[in-house]
Amino acid sequence: MGKIRGKNTKPELAFRKALYAKGYRYRIDYKKLIGRPDIVLKKYETVIFIDGEYWHGFNWAERKPKIKTNRAFWIAKIERNMQRDSEVNTELASMGYTIFRFWENDIKKNLEGCLQKVLTHLHQQK
Repeated sequence: MGKIRGKNTKPELAFRKALYAKGYRYRIDYKKLIGRPDIVLKKYETVIFIDGEYWHGFNWAERKPKIKTNRAFWIAKIERNMQRDSEVNTELASMGYTIFRFWENDIKKNLEGCLQKVLTHLHQQK
């Protein structure tokens, strides 16, 4: 578990590189906002989170029964992460930010599609 990174993951780097190539400048792991978004475009009041499937509960109803070791700890931890994600979304939305949340797997399989969602929004903001 010590080798798992919380920032600068491969999907995150790929998304940032693609966004930069399109001419957009951003802040990473912005500490001034709740939840420390992975990517913040302050000019457009847009935040982007790239969530890991395990840590943020992707397909949780199916995965939850498969946890075998230290169940009490991991289930509580992941469910709290999911709850925190929801709280962060609510708070950022109340501050006027547009929130995008992508799963790491979505970025790996369909980077262009995810990027296009963000670009469409940013073009509407101009």
